[in-house]
Amino acid sequence: MSQRTFIDTNVLIYADDAAAGLKRERARAVLRRLIGASQAVVSTQVLQEFFVIATKKLGVPADLARRKVERLAQLEVVLVRPELILGAIDLHRLHGISFWDALVLRSASAAGCTRVLTEDLNAGQVIDGVRVENPFAAR
Repeated sequence: MSQRTFIDTNVLIYADDAAAGLKRERARAVLRRLIGASQAVVSTQVLQEFFVIATKKLGVPADLARRKVERLAQLEVVLVRPELILGAIDLHRLHGISFWDALVLRSASAAGCTRVLTEDLNAGQVIDGVRVENPFAAR
């Protein structure tokens, strides 16, 4: 069975961060596998966050970061619409997580993803029907 997986921004950033060491290797391996299997999902939020972090934190020139966003936009992209924002507010209130993390989870759920890869939440949690997995945690 196909396991659609939502990719959070931090995984994409580590894949491009030359200083990330083992996290970079792990992020690249995970992305290769998921993209190759057509299982990777992102959202407009993730695309925006990627651009900002890549240009500010990693120092990627804006034109190169834009090209990367264009490539990422080839994946399945969840359009963040008002109903997702309202659902994220509810998740934020119910679970005490940041609004931005709640929006990632709500977007993943709306896309039918069974899991989200991130280091920003507690691995093993299931919120809104989506299991949180940290791809960088020791196995």
